[in-house]
Amino acid sequence: MTTEESGVVPPVVRVVGDWGELVDDSTVPAGARWTLAEVGRQLDANLIHLPAGQRVDTHTEPDLDVLLVAVAGSGTVGTPDGVQAVAKGNLVWLPRGSTRNLTAGPDGFSYLTVHRRRPGMQIKQRPGE
Repeated sequence: MTTEESGVVPPVVRVVGDWGELVDDSTVPAGARWTLAEVGRQLDANLIHLPAGQRVDTHTEPDLDVLLVAVAGSGTVGTPDGVQAVAKGNLVWLPRGSTRNLTAGPDGFSYLTVHRRRPGMQIKQRPGE
Protein backbone atom coordinates (compact mmCIF):
# COMPACT_ATOMS: atom_id res chain seq x y z
CA MET A 1 0.00 0.00 0.00
CA THR A 2 1.40 3.43 -0.94
CA THR A 3 1.28 6.49 1.31
CA GLU A 4 -1.41 7.94 -0.96
CA GLU A 5 -3.55 4.84 -0.50
CA SER A 6 -3.06 4.65 3.27
CA GLY A 7 -3.57 8.38 3.85
CA VAL A 8 -0.48 8.42 6.09
CA VAL A 9 1.97 11.21 5.30
CA PRO A 10 5.56 10.44 6.33
CA PRO A 11 7.48 13.14 8.23
CA VAL A 12 9.62 15.30 5.95
CA VAL A 13 12.74 17.19 7.01
CA ARG A 14 12.85 20.70 5.54
CA VAL A 15 14.16 24.23 6.08
CA VAL A 16 11.32 26.32 7.52
CA GLY A 17 12.97 29.74 7.76
CA ASP A 18 16.12 31.84 7.76
CA TRP A 19 16.50 33.90 10.90
CA GLY A 20 19.10 36.15 9.25
CA GLU A 21 16.47 37.33 6.78
CA LEU A 22 13.75 37.45 9.42
CA VAL A 23 15.82 39.51 11.86
CA ASP A 24 16.87 41.93 9.12
CA ASP A 25 13.25 42.49 8.00
CA SER A 26 12.71 46.12 8.95
CA THR A 27 9.06 46.06 7.81
CA VAL A 28 8.04 44.34 11.05
CA PRO A 29 8.64 46.80 13.92
CA ALA A 30 7.92 44.48 16.87
CA GLY A 31 6.44 41.14 17.79
CA ALA A 32 6.56 37.69 16.24
CA ARG A 33 8.45 37.59 12.95
CA TRP A 34 8.10 33.83 12.54
CA THR A 35 6.14 31.02 14.18
CA LEU A 36 6.55 27.28 13.75
CA ALA A 37 3.21 26.19 12.33
CA GLU A 38 3.80 22.74 10.85
CA VAL A 39 0.92 20.30 11.30
CA GLY A 40 1.55 17.52 13.81
CA ARG A 41 4.47 19.23 15.53
CA GLN A 42 5.34 18.59 19.19
CA LEU A 43 7.16 21.92 19.61
CA ASP A 44 6.20 25.57 19.52
CA ALA A 45 8.82 28.08 18.41
CA ASN A 46 8.64 31.81 17.78
CA LEU A 47 11.14 34.39 16.56
CA ILE A 48 10.36 37.61 18.43
CA HIS A 49 11.77 41.10 17.83
CA LEU A 50 11.72 43.94 20.34
CA PRO A 51 12.83 47.40 19.17
CA ALA A 52 15.28 49.34 21.36
CA GLY A 53 13.97 49.82 24.88
CA GLN A 54 10.75 47.86 24.34
CA ARG A 55 9.76 45.45 27.10
CA VAL A 56 7.83 42.22 27.65
CA ASP A 57 6.16 42.75 31.02
CA THR A 58 6.78 40.54 34.01
CA HIS A 59 5.02 37.20 33.75
CA THR A 60 5.22 33.64 35.03
CA GLU A 61 4.97 30.54 32.85
CA PRO A 62 3.43 27.92 35.14
CA ASP A 63 3.49 24.90 32.83
CA LEU A 64 6.37 24.94 30.35
CA ASP A 65 10.15 25.20 30.34
CA VAL A 66 11.25 27.64 27.63
CA LEU A 67 14.60 27.89 25.86
CA LEU A 68 15.41 31.43 24.67
CA VAL A 69 18.10 31.78 21.97
CA ALA A 70 19.37 35.33 21.44
CA VAL A 71 19.86 35.77 17.67
CA ALA A 72 20.46 39.53 17.27
CA GLY A 73 21.02 42.58 19.41
CA SER A 74 20.97 42.43 23.18
CA GLY A 75 18.73 42.89 26.16
CA THR A 76 18.13 41.91 29.74
CA VAL A 77 16.13 39.25 31.52
CA GLY A 78 14.73 40.54 34.78
CA THR A 79 13.94 38.05 37.55
CA PRO A 80 13.12 38.33 41.26
CA ASP A 81 16.85 37.60 41.84
CA GLY A 82 18.06 40.47 39.63
CA VAL A 83 18.79 41.36 36.03
CA GLN A 84 20.92 39.31 33.63
CA ALA A 85 22.43 40.71 30.44
CA VAL A 86 21.71 38.65 27.31
CA ALA A 87 23.45 39.06 23.95
CA LYS A 88 23.51 37.42 20.53
CA GLY A 89 24.52 33.78 20.86
CA ASN A 90 23.37 33.33 24.46
CA LEU A 91 21.10 30.44 25.40
CA VAL A 92 18.78 31.17 28.32
CA TRP A 93 16.78 28.51 30.12
CA LEU A 94 13.50 29.81 31.56
CA PRO A 95 12.23 26.99 33.80
CA ARG A 96 8.51 26.52 34.34
CA GLY A 97 7.30 28.47 37.33
CA SER A 98 9.95 31.17 36.90
CA THR A 99 8.99 34.85 36.85
CA ARG A 100 10.71 37.06 34.30
CA ASN A 101 10.55 40.08 32.01
CA LEU A 102 12.59 41.03 28.94
CA THR A 103 13.88 44.43 27.89
CA ALA A 104 15.59 45.19 24.57
CA GLY A 105 18.94 46.96 24.54
CA PRO A 106 19.90 50.01 22.42
CA ASP A 107 20.06 48.01 19.15
CA GLY A 108 16.87 46.04 19.77
CA PHE A 109 16.65 42.37 20.65
CA SER A 110 15.61 39.39 18.52
CA TYR A 111 15.25 35.97 20.11
CA LEU A 112 13.87 32.54 19.40
CA THR A 113 11.75 30.78 22.02
CA VAL A 114 11.25 27.02 21.92
CA HIS A 115 9.04 24.91 24.17
CA ARG A 116 6.77 21.88 24.18
CA ARG A 117 3.58 22.56 22.28
CA ARG A 118 0.63 23.55 24.41
CA PRO A 119 -2.38 21.27 24.09
CA GLY A 120 -5.34 22.76 22.25
CA MET A 121 -8.31 24.16 24.11
CA GLN A 122 -10.58 21.40 25.35
CA ILE A 123 -14.16 21.43 26.55
CA LYS A 124 -14.40 19.35 29.68
CA GLN A 125 -17.13 18.56 32.14
CA ARG A 126 -16.83 20.30 35.50
CA PRO A 127 -15.70 18.09 38.37
CA GLY A 128 -18.66 16.59 40.24
CA GLU A 129 -21.10 16.94 37.36
